[in-house]
Amino acid sequence: MAQKLKVITASTRPGRIGPIVSNWVAEQAKEHGGFDVEIVDLASFDLPLLDEPNHPAMQDYTQEHTKKWSAAIADGDAFIFVTPEYDYFPPASIVNAIQALVVEWARKPAGVVGYGGISGGMRAAQELRSLLANMNVMPLKQVVPIPMVFGDITEEQTLTPNDEVHKGTAGLLDELQVWAEALTPARQELLRKAA
Repeated sequence: MAQKLKVITASTRPGRIGPIVSNWVAEQAKEHGGFDVEIVDLASFDLPLLDEPNHPAMQDYTQEHTKKWSAAIADGDAFIFVTPEYDYFPPASIVNAIQALVVEWARKPAGVVGYGGISGGMRAAQELRSLLANMNVMPLKQVVPIPMVFGDITEEQTLTPNDEVHKGTAGLLDELQVWAEALTPARQELLRKAA
C-alpha cells in the first residue's frame, strides 16, 4: 500500500509562488509512484496565532480551523514542506502551523523543498528541520533548494527547474519512501497506545 505523502505549501503571503512549486513537487511525487499524494495549502486553513486554550499534545481542540488542520496532517505518513525563505528563516505561518499540533507529527519523516534567491531557501530549510526534529519528526538531510526560482517559472505559471533539482527531488522522494516505510511500525505503536 502506498504511503500518504502530504506536500505542504508553507507560504500564505498574497502573490506567493508556493502553489506553483508545490504543484511541481506533487507531480514529481506522483511520477515516483511510491506515494498517495495530496497538496495541503496552509493558506486554506486560515490559522491564527496559537489560539487554542489547551496544550496541543492533549488534542482537545476547540477551534474548527485547528480541527481541520489536525485532520489534514494526522493521516499523513510523510511530508514535504515547500517553503520560501523570509529573512533567513521559514515563514511565521508554517512555524505557527507546526506548533499548533504535536501528536499528528510524531514518528513521521519530512523533507524540505526550499525556493528563493541565491540560497534557494537553504537557510530556512535548516531552521525548519530543527523545529521538525523537536516535534518528533524525522527530518531528512536531503533538502532540495531551488535558487533564483523566478527564472524557472513559465508564463503558464508552471515550474521548469534544472536537471539537478529534478535529481535532488527524486533522491528526496526515494529516501522519504524508505523512512516512511521504516517508521510505519513506530507510528502504529503510537496509535495503539493512544487508543
